Amino acid sequence: MNNAESSAVTSDLAWFKSSYSGTEGGDCVEIATGTGVVHVRDSKAAAGPVVRVSREAWAGFVGAA
Repeated sequence: MNNAESSAVTSDLAWFKSSYSGTEGGDCVEIATGTGVVHVRDSKAAAGPVVRVSREAWAGFVGAA
């Protein structure tokens, strides 16, 4: 999937940042859930690349963090 396709696919998703991100902006990640997948992107580059991982992989990452 190229970046243009990725933007089209992810534009309909409901993105959100962690409550730990604060209100000053800065370096944040946003996530959106899809069917069996979690989409992750840089909040400062909403049209940029998106990483997709399985829900299981995301749960493992969050559990370790």
